[in-house]
Amino acid sequence: MWCPSADGIMGAPYRIPVNLQSGPQPLRIAIASDHAAFTLKDALSAALAEWGHDVVDLGPYDEERVDYPDFGYKLAGAVAGGAVERGVALCGSGIGISIAVNREPACRCALVSDPYSATLAREHNDANVIAMGARLIGIDQAKACLQAFLAGEFAGGRHGPRVAKLSNPTL
Repeated sequence: MWCPSADGIMGAPYRIPVNLQSGPQPLRIAIASDHAAFTLKDALSAALAEWGHDVVDLGPYDEERVDYPDFGYKLAGAVAGGAVERGVALCGSGIGISIAVNREPACRCALVSDPYSATLAREHNDANVIAMGARLIGIDQAKACLQAFLAGEFAGGRHGPRVAKLSNPTL
């Protein structure tokens, strides 16, 4: 899998460090969506289970209209409470549910649309939740993003103090 480098589209290609099976080790992962992302949620849940992860489906369980904040908050609670190690948040655009998840200071939810941004979300921001928009991303691209997110590791170093500030805002 190849993406533009951090230097921009004209830079050298960047090789995304992705274990194409399941990532480094099986994790307990919660997944939640709204009605617009129900089909994507089911597809990603199946992929996570196939890759050996323990999937906690927080709903919804059909395509009836629901409010994304309710499911974003439920997902944030599972991550913050330690019931799961990672989360996957999905809605039509990914924007609304990512805002809801990020209301919880223990969550660092990154809205991504490509594997490179998913990798950077882990490496630079220690993201513990990934968000995607079902109306903006296909199933295969979403799976590639999820694989990159799960394979990524926090780099620490200069990023550590910045990430600490995310959970302890001084407004």
